[in-house]
Amino acid sequence: MLQLTMARLASDADREPAPFERVGRRELGYNVRQVDQFLARAREHFNSHEADGGRITSRDVRAMTFEPARGGYDPGAVDAALDRLEDVFAQRERDALIDAEGEEAWLGQIGRVSAVLRARLHREPGERFRRPTKRNAPSYNIEDVDALCEELLGYLERDQQLSVDVVRRAVFREAKGEEGYEEAQVDAFLDRAVELMAAID
Repeated sequence: MLQLTMARLASDADREPAPFERVGRRELGYNVRQVDQFLARAREHFNSHEADGGRITSRDVRAMTFEPARGGYDPGAVDAALDRLEDVFAQRERDALIDAEGEEAWLGQIGRVSAVLRARLHREPGERFRRPTKRNAPSYNIEDVDALCEELLGYLERDQQLSVDVVRRAVFREAKGEEGYEEAQVDAFLDRAVELMAAID
């Protein structure tokens, strides 16, 4: 399954015309050269199986950003491909850990990350994340973030269904300063949640 998914992404990156649709010439999309170069690096690393300085992880894929460019690749299509690529790398990392150290090591790692996430999720609504120190700094609407936190809690503790893509694509209304949660802290927390869900699913 991993080989199939990676092969599909590889063939996407190699075929002509371009692997992704482009936005209109006057619209902003993702820089074509940067996207192509990153996918080529990811494909090369996946096929090499070498843990060298050029190693790419699922976290690298999730954190990857591209500069805007007129007439570039359609962001939605590229983001969807990166989501699939992240899942491929996350599954391979899980399998590698199990092969090297056994399933107990993987379960222990999952348990530690889950415990950290659940500790924050169990905080009172409105108190789960810090508030920005700057008065007019942009922040995330507290009710929106807390609603997603409740869904995550149901996923982690009550076996409720929740797609990792819901967390990846979460969008919150904007607040100002102390009226909302600090964006950077929420984003970092959701990154860990995505990392955990990709490893489990």
